[in-house]
Amino acid sequence: MIYADNAATTKTGAVAQVAMNVSMELLWGNPSSLHTPGQKAKEALESARERIARCIGADTREIYFVSGGSEADNQAIISAARLGERRGKKHLISTTIEHHAVLHTLDQLRREGFDVTLVEVPENGIVDPAAIADAIREDTALVTVMMANNEIGTIQPIAEIGALCHEKGVLFHTDAVQAAGHVPIDVGALKVDMLSLSGHKFYGPRGIGALYAKKGIALVNVIHGGAQERGKRAGTENLPAIVGMAAALEEACGHMRENARYVSTLRDRLIEGLSEIPHSILNGDGERRLPGNVNFCFEGIEGESLLLLLDHRGIAASSGSACTSGSLDPSHVLLAIGRPHEIAHGSLRLTLSEENTEEEVDEIIQAVDETVTYLRNMSPIWMELVGGEKSYVIQ
Repeated sequence: MIYADNAATTKTGAVAQVAMNVSMELLWGNPSSLHTPGQKAKEALESARERIARCIGADTREIYFVSGGSEADNQAIISAARLGERRGKKHLISTTIEHHAVLHTLDQLRREGFDVTLVEVPENGIVDPAAIADAIREDTALVTVMMANNEIGTIQPIAEIGALCHEKGVLFHTDAVQAAGHVPIDVGALKVDMLSLSGHKFYGPRGIGALYAKKGIALVNVIHGGAQERGKRAGTENLPAIVGMAAALEEACGHMRENARYVSTLRDRLIEGLSEIPHSILNGDGERRLPGNVNFCFEGIEGESLLLLLDHRGIAASSGSACTSGSLDPSHVLLAIGRPHEIAHGSLRLTLSEENTEEEVDEIIQAVDETVTYLRNMSPIWMELVGGEKSYVIQ
């Protein structure tokens, strides 16, 4: 099987597995307990917190462990909204291409009386900082913009947006779930107040993530019941997952430069090959994108059929966010950047890692080309396009 769905999840790497096994065997105490086994677990917990903080340029006490990116996004946004509400500021800003963990949280806050502005994003999938600046008002409590898009891979100008938010005194959160471990992160240089990350996107385990919250930000609890995480996230800490995530992030950051260089070469080879397929189009900017992300639309086909046939040929891919894989609706991200409904339905997301090879990329190109041709030959819509009864959308 050629695995090309790393944006959905990476496998748990060997370094993380070793760290987790050691934790489960030797550090089985509850970190909140005062006895020796508990204090050994506490030491490991705080060591992991320090290591993760170091990877993103944060202070150790600014890191809070949560269940993953979705919980981190929820807590960050809800905290900023409640803090703003106390000061009479109930306006929240985001973009049309955010992950549903952000968009659905904003929808809930809108139902509670908050005013939400979603800034539109141009076809290249890169947010314009000027558009964010234009949207900020006197009553704006928060701007939240993802660092890298989970579907089309575009890397956003977070430092520019962070600077303008800092200048205007508005809290700034970024969902860095897809970026962490793959592109450099320094929360100070980026001027972010809160940042979300998730372990299983950089070879750590599932079900664990972290929220960075700058000193002075009073987080609002979304889970109640205990005093863990300095009283901001109840529940006994999942120590094996936490130390696994810390080990994985350290390894990813330590090898980031060479991994990014290699994976970007594979990505560009894949983009070049898929671009040769007639009436296909790359989604998102060709250069300002994650090292391993390739997202295409192919006119005249359905993405679900393409995925199933590629899986039959031993290639694991996706059509967009794994969080919406059960939906028959086209990607909201592709619609947001201007892809027509019928074109967005024919999307394919391939996300590579340093474990992929040039030979695998060439096999993917051949398989996609042959499968797209096969599906088009069975499509009445494609026959109408070929016969001139309809006009091509993708030239």
